[in-house]
Amino acid sequence: MDSEFPNKALTSTRFSDLNPPLSEPVLQALSHSGFEFCTPVQAATIPLLCSFKDVAVDAATGSGKTLAFVVPLVEILRRSSSHPKPHQVLGIIISPTRELSTQIYHVAQPFISTLANVKSMLLVGGAEVKADLKKIEEEGANILIGTPGRLYDIMNRMDVLDLKNLEILILDEADRLLDMGFQKQITSIITLLPKLRRTGLFSATQTEAIEELAKAGLRNPVRVEVRAETKSENGPASSKQPESSKTPSGLHIEYLECEADKKPSQLVHILIKNLSKKIIIYFMTCACVDYWGAVLPCLSVLKGFSLIPLHGKMKQSAREKALASFTSLSNGILLCTDVAARGLDIPGVDCIVQYDPPQDPNVFIHRVGRTARLGKQGHAVVFLLPKEESYVEFLRIRRVPLQERICADEASDVVPQIRSAAKKDRDVMEKGIKAFVSYIRAYKEHHCSYIFRWKELEIGKLATGFGLLQLPSMPEVKHHSLSIDGFEPVEDINLGDIKYRDKSREKQRKKNLQAKKEAKEKEPKPQKPKKTPNAPTDMRKKTARQRRAQQTMEDEEELMHEYRLLKKLKKGTIDENEYAKLTGTEELL
Repeated sequence: MDSEFPNKALTSTRFSDLNPPLSEPVLQALSHSGFEFCTPVQAATIPLLCSFKDVAVDAATGSGKTLAFVVPLVEILRRSSSHPKPHQVLGIIISPTRELSTQIYHVAQPFISTLANVKSMLLVGGAEVKADLKKIEEEGANILIGTPGRLYDIMNRMDVLDLKNLEILILDEADRLLDMGFQKQITSIITLLPKLRRTGLFSATQTEAIEELAKAGLRNPVRVEVRAETKSENGPASSKQPESSKTPSGLHIEYLECEADKKPSQLVHILIKNLSKKIIIYFMTCACVDYWGAVLPCLSVLKGFSLIPLHGKMKQSAREKALASFTSLSNGILLCTDVAARGLDIPGVDCIVQYDPPQDPNVFIHRVGRTARLGKQGHAVVFLLPKEESYVEFLRIRRVPLQERICADEASDVVPQIRSAAKKDRDVMEKGIKAFVSYIRAYKEHHCSYIFRWKELEIGKLATGFGLLQLPSMPEVKHHSLSIDGFEPVEDINLGDIKYRDKSREKQRKKNLQAKKEAKEKEPKPQKPKKTPNAPTDMRKKTARQRRAQQTMEDEEELMHEYRLLKKLKKGTIDENEYAKLTGTEELL
């Protein structure tokens, strides 16, 4: 079998051997796409869904889950209705991100095209919702594939959609969909759907979402769990049974314990050693991606490298272009946030570098799962600060084994070059400060705050690692005794004098500064506020006779006030309680 199936991600089960049998058009589409043998998750799941059972699928990332629900969805619809009405929705696939929904949509097209008169529609954010509404109105839609927010919006706005005959609902990356951010939309969508339907939940971390399955409307689901095997620590000769792992068997994961000021040098060293590889680098925030995307190309050793930034705050068209560019490359570097962590099938990724560990530990395996897909080999490295080392044991308990990687002594110090880039271009300098601040604030939100303790951050070394010229003024630094050791501010430099390399931006900046200066000059100078008389001070400045006279006057005024109140009391204009309040004698009553 080893010679016939060199790819250990596949089983000996052919798609044509599955029972219930797949239709001839689907088998032809599979064959045309190069699929003959099933992966374990496909062999286990497709027959269950085709037999009208609900499933909750827990499988390592990169195991072929997309085909495991696309194929049965198409088969179920083939049996249900040969001539659906234009606005009759028969199937819905929901996934957490635009990129993953788009990928599923394109993977599904060859199979959906085997269904006569069935129209599929991709519904994701980033484009005008009115355009989607118009397209559905005019062309119809029988299969909806998209993100929770856009699907919920469309389904609530359109009375024309007929959901009464829905056959199948798929929730991909179920753990993420059932997180706080998506729970409301998912629950609302499910309430609009008929109870007599098939439902499938697919995720690499299904165990964390298992308590939420009832909310997703599954009825006695069959649990499908497919795990990769890892060798025991005693090696292949050990008599111990292989342990189950949440990561693919071909994936080798390392951790690099490194001080914050040494991180950029170690990163660059790894990149140089992997010139011909396809690499994804994960950062904590969008601002960090922007910064490193601007500063890394300034380093002489990385000249000529293809560096592509991708994060959630980019316009949808820019995100799609970045993803398409990286996908088409044979070697290059994608700098990204967790927007590219889940489900995306980017071919040929050799190495994953987690420059910053993710805020949510569940995302860790999704990040590293972008490599070593479908039985291939892959390599991953996560950077950890010395005080974060317990994260290694934490991951081991969660069945994610890590090996130690030693810092390279021969790595060149790139911090001076980064600082030099900041001095030459205001854009780099400003992005560095923004990234630094965003990193600290994101660090405070770590789910594993008992490991990632932000109050123990060494700000000095961190700022050096970001190549900052001076420490920014921020409350987290001012009001907490965070260590600034290891940071040497650049002397004899005024940050305000640093110019943008882009001449048009610099011209606009100068124009703005001049306008601000002129507006300030035109403003009337604020007059000094008159001092409010301070009674004790006033009294000290007067003679004894003047002080006595003033005191007598005040006493007389107080007596007159009380006399007037007393007259009101006798007339019945006020009662005793009001009199007591106005004279300050209420405690005596």
